[in-house]
Amino acid sequence: MESYDFLLFVAIILLSTKIFSLLSRKVNMPQVVGALLVGVLLGPSCLNILHETDFLTKSAEIGVIFLMFLAGLDTDFDGLKATGKSSVIIAFVGVLIPLGSGFLTYYLFFHGQRPDTMIFLESAFVGIVLTATSVSITVETLREMGKLKGKMGTSILGAAIIDDILGIIALTVITSFTVPGVDIMVVLLKILLFFVFIAVCGFFVFRLFRKLEIVYGTKRRVAIYAVAFCLLLSYISEVYFGVADITGTYFAGLILCNVTETKSYIASKINITSYMFFTPIFFASIGIKTVITGMSQELILFTLALLIVAILSKIVGCGLGAKICGFSNMDSLAIGVGMISRGEVALIVAQKGEQAGLISPTLFPAIVLVVIVTTLITPILLKAVVYMKEQKQVDAIVAR
Repeated sequence: MESYDFLLFVAIILLSTKIFSLLSRKVNMPQVVGALLVGVLLGPSCLNILHETDFLTKSAEIGVIFLMFLAGLDTDFDGLKATGKSSVIIAFVGVLIPLGSGFLTYYLFFHGQRPDTMIFLESAFVGIVLTATSVSITVETLREMGKLKGKMGTSILGAAIIDDILGIIALTVITSFTVPGVDIMVVLLKILLFFVFIAVCGFFVFRLFRKLEIVYGTKRRVAIYAVAFCLLLSYISEVYFGVADITGTYFAGLILCNVTETKSYIASKINITSYMFFTPIFFASIGIKTVITGMSQELILFTLALLIVAILSKIVGCGLGAKICGFSNMDSLAIGVGMISRGEVALIVAQKGEQAGLISPTLFPAIVLVVIVTTLITPILLKAVVYMKEQKQVDAIVAR
């Protein structure tokens, strides 16, 4: 007899994620935290009401695809050009130090427990998770303080975009090596061909959508064409190039991000579909996978170590990059703190790594806890640093 439990599960997820998201917003916390907590509380860790099913898994995958497509659409190339050199330097240093720190942390904890090849790939993957940056909280905090439009704010935004692009490319490389009997040269050739394909595809698709914008304006068919393009690029990336589907969908968004009027219309339509159904399922499914009961002492210590590394590596990496670009000590510290928050991208990368066998289910909660804590503490630390900076400026004026 066919089971209809999935209807009940979806109803519970949609209602509970909305309620918890509103509660999170009331206490000035990101709504994603509330959605994650739903999965943890109602999943196997606590009440054991919700469980992973094939339907929820596939719906969550579409949720990931829509999130990454929207991230690509929201990319501001003009803003990137404005910050230019400083954003690139901050991003590169802010990727290298978390990548290396995450690698060493995982390797030191588990190097004797796994085969040499796998420990290398798993350590690199944990480093890649730490490279991600989610600046949605930082943006809101800077906006509140009137600092978003300054050089510091635009540098953080630009560096975060580059961070995520570099992280997704690194994920593509690492996951390609998980296929048994893989040839490194074949993997690298496929990745190179993928970017050639993206460049050629982007050239023609961008012009096609420009024409559609002129002919049809903001008719619904244009949004449907965009979603179809996003899904096709995801499929082609995964099946023909061995590149993660989220990489394809992210570049699909990047290709369309400069189709000005159409971009906003497409984003608004996808936002509705994603917000109403797929995104809540994705975040709840992450929580359901996060089984925190029965964590061993070693895993608890690893989680704490990874959390400390996640915080310090961004402060040091991005702060050092900012200092190289000529920012003051306090501005460099503020930029580093503003980049601490991981978020949707880190969760998406973690999920992809788990699917590829790069992280075990027992280690998955450590990643999720690091994402939640870094997201929660970023606005608190950022406000404190900006206040210290302003206080120093006042003291300097008084001293004169």
